[in-house]
Amino acid sequence: MTGHPSKNRPRNAGRPREFDVDTALDRAVRVFRQRGYHATSISDLGAAMQLTPGSIYKAFADKRAVFVATLDRYTTQRRQIMAPLLAAAPNGREKVRAMLQFYAQAAHGEEGRDGCLVVGSVVEISTFDADLAAHVVSTLQGSEALLRGLIEEGMADGSIAADADAHTLTLALLSVLEGLRVLGKCGRNQAEMLAAADAAAAILP
Repeated sequence: MTGHPSKNRPRNAGRPREFDVDTALDRAVRVFRQRGYHATSISDLGAAMQLTPGSIYKAFADKRAVFVATLDRYTTQRRQIMAPLLAAAPNGREKVRAMLQFYAQAAHGEEGRDGCLVVGSVVEISTFDADLAAHVVSTLQGSEALLRGLIEEGMADGSIAADADAHTLTLALLSVLEGLRVLGKCGRNQAEMLAAADAAAAILP
C-alpha cells in the first residue's frame, strides 16, 4: 500500500454501519470508470452508491479514500474472476492466452465503453497526486508480475521457449492487455478484441 494507508481505509472499520461497504464500492466503480477521478463529485458518488454525502463521509475520509477503496475492490474482484480461468489452462502458454482473452472479453460492448479503472486512472492521476498515482501504478505492476509469472511458468513447462526474454515479452503483452481496454472505449466488437488477443499470444516463442 502506498501513500497514507490510514487515509485510504474506511473510517471506523470495526463499527457497524447502516450500509454494506462492498456493495457501495461496487456501485462507485462505474461512475469512476465513466467520469474519471477529477470529474466525479461526492454528489455523483452519492447517487451511484445510493448514499447521502454525510453517510459517505462517515465511512471515508474524503473522495480520495473512496477512490482508493474502490480501486482495490475493483482489482481484487477482477483477479478473483480471472483466477479459475488461469487455473483451468493446462500450461503457461495457455494461461497467458487465457489472461489475454479475459482482457479482450472486457474490452467490448458496454463493459468496454465504461473503460478500465486502472488504465484510465494511470493516465489521469499521474500528473497531480504522486501518492495516489503510486497506488494506481502498484496495481498495474501487480498485473505485470502476474503476467511475467505465467510466462516463466510456460518457460519452465516447455510450452514457451526456455531461452525467451521474459522481461521483454511481459512488457509487450502488458502493452497489449492495457491497450485492449483503451480500444474498448472506442466501441470495438468482441470478434476484433478476441482476434487481437490471439494475435498477441502468437508472439510467444
